[in-house]
Amino acid sequence: MIEKTHKIAYGNADLTISQGNLAMQADAAVTVCWGETMVLATVVVSNEVREEIDFLPLLIDYEERMYASGKISGSRFIKREGRPSDNAVLTARMIDRPLRPLFPKYFYNDVQVVITVLSYDKEHDPSIVSIIAASSALMLSKAPFAGPVGAARIGRIDGKLIANPTDQEIKKSDLELVIASVKDKIIMVEAEGVEIPEEVMKEAFQLAQKEIQPILKMQTDLAKDAVSLQVEPLDEKIHSELKDFVGAELKEVLKLKQDDEQKQKIADFELRILNNFEGNYKQIELKSAFGKLIQKEVRKTILEDGIRPDGRRLDEIRPISVEVGILPRTHGSGLFTRGHTQSLTIATLGAPGDEQFVDTMEEEGTRRYMHHYNFPPFSTGEVSPMRSTSRREIGHGALAEKALLPMVPSKEDFPYTIRLVSEILSSNGSSSMAATCGSTLALLDAGVPLKAPVAGIAIGLITRENFNGIKATDVKDSDYKILTDIQGLEDFGGDMDFKVAGTKNGITAIQMDTKLHGITFEIASRAMDIAKVARLKILEKMLAVIPREKEMSQYAPRIKKIIINPKRIGDIIGPGGKTIRKIIETCGGDEKVSIDIDDQGCVYISATDKEAGDQAKKIIEELTYEVKVGQVFDNAKVVEIVKQRDSGAEIGALVEVAPGRIGMVHISEVSPERIPTVSSVLKIGQIVKVKVVTVDEEKGRYGLSIKRA
Repeated sequence: MIEKTHKIAYGNADLTISQGNLAMQADAAVTVCWGETMVLATVVVSNEVREEIDFLPLLIDYEERMYASGKISGSRFIKREGRPSDNAVLTARMIDRPLRPLFPKYFYNDVQVVITVLSYDKEHDPSIVSIIAASSALMLSKAPFAGPVGAARIGRIDGKLIANPTDQEIKKSDLELVIASVKDKIIMVEAEGVEIPEEVMKEAFQLAQKEIQPILKMQTDLAKDAVSLQVEPLDEKIHSELKDFVGAELKEVLKLKQDDEQKQKIADFELRILNNFEGNYKQIELKSAFGKLIQKEVRKTILEDGIRPDGRRLDEIRPISVEVGILPRTHGSGLFTRGHTQSLTIATLGAPGDEQFVDTMEEEGTRRYMHHYNFPPFSTGEVSPMRSTSRREIGHGALAEKALLPMVPSKEDFPYTIRLVSEILSSNGSSSMAATCGSTLALLDAGVPLKAPVAGIAIGLITRENFNGIKATDVKDSDYKILTDIQGLEDFGGDMDFKVAGTKNGITAIQMDTKLHGITFEIASRAMDIAKVARLKILEKMLAVIPREKEMSQYAPRIKKIIINPKRIGDIIGPGGKTIRKIIETCGGDEKVSIDIDDQGCVYISATDKEAGDQAKKIIEELTYEVKVGQVFDNAKVVEIVKQRDSGAEIGALVEVAPGRIGMVHISEVSPERIPTVSSVLKIGQIVKVKVVTVDEEKGRYGLSIKRA
C-alpha cells in the first residue's frame, strides 16, 4: 500500500495523519502525530450482522504503553501492562462518545477500534490525538460512518483563552475543555474548571469549533476514495403492527405521573406484545420495536403538546429531599434524592499517607481526593451479577470528582486525604449529578471547609425527526425542546444528556453526550443558561439543610502539623525506620497514630486519640529541637565533667539544655574568675543558666557559656 500523509499546523506543533505503512491486515489503520506524541488507530469491521442484539456492537480500546513515555512500571512484581488504568478507561469513553452517534441506528455489525499510544512527549495530549485518529481510521474503513469528527482542547491562563495548550500549559490553566464536533455541530463535550462563568465557557466552545475545521477538512481529503458498507433499510412492518396493537393506550400509560405504576404498566404492555406476536418475530425484535415506539410517543408528546411523561413543565425540577449525618460512625454522609434518583454519599478523612499512588503512562504521583461511584443493579430494579467496576461507574465517579475538586481546600489548609463513595440506591435519570450534590453534602457534614458548595443538573433535548439533516444555521426554535432535570424515559427517548455542575459563581464541570449528529452552539448556549438557573435552585435547597461550617466528626483523625528542618528528617525516621516505628508504638500503635513526612520537612501526625497525638508531637519536637546561637536556657542540667584523655585534667562540663541536646561549657566559660577545676564550681545534676555561643549543625556540637548567660 502506498503511504499517504496529510499535515497541518495545530497548536504549537504540526499534526500529521499517515496511512499505508502500519497494521496492513486491519480494515483501516492510521498513525497520527502531534509534536512527538504518536498514536496508531486501527479499525476492523465484521462482514456479518450480529444476531440477537438491538445496539451497535462498537468496541473502543485505548491502549496505554509505558514505553511511550520512556517508563517501566514502578511495581516490583508486575512490569507488563495489565488492566486499563482509570485514565485509559476515561479516554476510551471520550473517544467512543462522539463516534457512536454517527453510525446508522440499525447497523449491528461488530466494529472494533483499537488506539495504541506509541509515543508520548508529555506536551501534546494523546486523548485529543486519539479522537482524531479513530475518526480518520473509521473514515478510511468500510464502516458506514457519518464522520469526520475533529477534537480540540481549550485552556485559560490569566483570563485568556488558549487553543490546544500543551500539557504543561494546562497545569497553569483554570479551564480544560475538550470538544468534538462535526462540521457545524458539537457532538461531545468534556470540561472542568474553576468557577468558569457561562459566557466565558461559551466563548471557549466557539473557539474550539473554529480550531476543529482544518482537522475535518484533512480527514475528508484523506478518505475521499473510501467505500462504505451499505446498510439494509429497516423493515417498518413490525413497527406499524405494534403501533396498531397498542393504539392510544400507550399514550395514556406514558402520562401516568406515578413512576412505579407507569413502569409496571409498560412491563405489562411489553408482555402482552410478546405473547401476541410470538412466532411472528423474534423476542429481541419485538422488544426493540416496542422501545422505539415508546421513544416516538414520548418525543411526540413533548414536542407537540409540551407535556413531559411525569406532567412537569419543561423547566421544572423533580421534588428534592436532602439529609445529612444519617450514618452514625462515618466521618460524613449525605443523602440526596431527586424524584426517584437517590444517591447516598459517604466521606472518609484519612492521613496524608493514605493518598493513592498513581503510576501510568501519563501520570506519576499521588491523589489526595478521590470519588468512587457504585451503581448496583437494584438501583434500576434489575437482576445482574455484580463483578468488577464498570466503565460507566469509573466515568460517573470521575465526573463527580472533577466537579468538586476545584472547591476542595489545599493540602496546606486541610492536609487530609479525602475519599468519597456514592452509593446509587435508586436511579431514574442523572445519577451522576445526584452523586455530585451528595458529595457537597457529605463533605460539609464531615467538616471539610469547601471553598464553595457545588450542585449539578442534567439538561435534555428532544428534536424533530429530520434534525440531523438540518444545517446548524437553519435550525429553528420549533425544531427542538430543552428539558430540565431529565428522568429515565426522557433520557431513553431523548437526544442529549448535558450535565453541568458548579457553584453559584460558575461552572466546575460539564459532560455532554448526544444521540444526534451533533447539536448547535445555540442549543449548547441555552442549555448552559437553563442549567445555571436550576443549579442555583438546588444549591438553595441543599444549604437550607446544612451550614457551611461544621465541626469534624469525633471519629475522624485529627492532624497536627509540625515544620522541621529537612536535615532533621533522619532524626525522626532513624536507621531503617527504627525511630519512627518506636514513636508510633510508644503512642499506642498504628490504630491510634500515623506519621507522614514530606521532603520539605512537613511532619503530619494523624491521631484518632488526642493524648496519643499530643505525645507523638512532643516526642518529635524533642527529637528535632534546634539549638541556636544566642539562646539562653535557665534550667540546663550538668550531666558530666569532661576530663582530658591523657592528663585527666578537667577541661569543661557537658550540659543538657533540652532533651537529647547536650553542649559543652569550657572551663574558661564557667566563671568570670579563674577557677582551679570545673568540679570546684559545678556538680553533676546541678541546674545552671547557660547561653549558646557556637553551633556546629554538621557534627551536632554546641558551645555553651555560663559566665555570659
